[in-house]
Amino acid sequence: MVEKAANVLRLMAVDEKAAAAGLYRGMALTDARAQFEKLDTAFAAPRQDNALLEKLADWCDRYTPLVAVDEPHGLILDVTGCLHLHGGEEKLLRDIHASLKRHGICVRSAIAVNPAAARALARYGNGGIAGGGIAGADLKQLLYRLPLTSLEVEHAHLSGLKRAGLLTVGDVDVLPRAALTARFGARTVNRLDALFSRHSEPISPRRIVPICMAERRMAEPLTFMEAIEGVLRELAGELAQELKARVEGAREVEAVFFRADGNIRRLRIETGRPVTDAEILMRLLKERLASLSDPLDAGYGFDIIRLAALRVEKTMARQTSLDNHAEETDKIGTLVDRLSIRLGSKRVLRPVFVDTHIPERAAILEPATLTKVAAAARWNAGDVAGDPPQRPIRMFHPPEPIEATFEIPDAAPAQFVWRKARHIIVLAEGPERIAPEWWRENSRALTRDYYRLEDDAGRRFWVFREGLYERNDPDPKWFVHGIFA
Repeated sequence: MVEKAANVLRLMAVDEKAAAAGLYRGMALTDARAQFEKLDTAFAAPRQDNALLEKLADWCDRYTPLVAVDEPHGLILDVTGCLHLHGGEEKLLRDIHASLKRHGICVRSAIAVNPAAARALARYGNGGIAGGGIAGADLKQLLYRLPLTSLEVEHAHLSGLKRAGLLTVGDVDVLPRAALTARFGARTVNRLDALFSRHSEPISPRRIVPICMAERRMAEPLTFMEAIEGVLRELAGELAQELKARVEGAREVEAVFFRADGNIRRLRIETGRPVTDAEILMRLLKERLASLSDPLDAGYGFDIIRLAALRVEKTMARQTSLDNHAEETDKIGTLVDRLSIRLGSKRVLRPVFVDTHIPERAAILEPATLTKVAAAARWNAGDVAGDPPQRPIRMFHPPEPIEATFEIPDAAPAQFVWRKARHIIVLAEGPERIAPEWWRENSRALTRDYYRLEDDAGRRFWVFREGLYERNDPDPKWFVHGIFA
């Protein structure tokens, strides 16, 4: 494989035969052709390689949800707690190799107690299971025999290690740490510590790690939708039981369908409140399946179906009936969930209070499925029982300009013209002064004085003056911001 670098075609990958003949990565193609006239070459396709690697990473989700991309051409799987599902380490490796070989892909893999050791053994060793997956003398000896390139340090440090007569990882590991750090850098020591589990290097999974999940592996792939829905119903029951044991409810659930030919389909549902009932989960899943623009295609059949809770919230146990018959009381929440699945979460909104004094920012609209049930503390407007409201429920956006007439500049208007109608003011309350939020507004924002006005016909308005005469603000203007019903 060749690629263009600095206007020169260079080898970026060689097979075993070419490597045995003395060709290597980074070698100029002209130099390679000078040695061998007949070379089978092809241009590298990094984007297609990355796309294939991402697809393989999705496929590996069938073994564990903890899958990370190990650049440039590898994957790391954390199979802790998953081995018993696949019959142990040997069966897991055999299944991975056999499945990928059927798709025309040959891989080299290793299982070890930490990602760094497994990576080094797979890339620079013979792979396999290191010490039976248990840290011990066998694993240590395997790592000690690895070449220095497995440390993946800078070229200058690698050359320095070779000049010092060091050839393997074992030769370096026995050296004093202080001298090794001073001469060859901290990365060399960190790589050694990672190989031998003295330093932890956790992987970064590509996807959200499920809080809890239920999974079913089929002996024969499922192709009929009735059977698939039956499995989903069982998984919903298992997931609901686990959530109840955790005293939590699901806010985001993902159903993953692994097809026998390697294709994967993911469906997500979000709920407006924590859900622990299997019937509600199943109802939402069926609604999601029915609303798909691209229907679920079983193809050769699904051999694995998984249901996972990606986001949960604590729930409070409550009694809904006098007997064991559960009654669904949150009908509005159920309606919100169904509409969000059918129309999209960004089309079903609910107001959320914001702690601010600026009236038009006191409430915002957010997707109903993303808003926490226990929303942020509502801003207390300071209303006293029995008193008229200080602010109208509905406001104009944006505020509408009016032509106000007043006796003195800083007083409430005596009359104003709005929508070509004149209103004579008989009662006025205020002002309520609201300063701009200087940390958000630009420097031209002005202070507002709000008044509650009542005209001679009994209509009540909420108006404000933007700007203060006492500060010599340029041309203060009047607006009506809302009407008291």
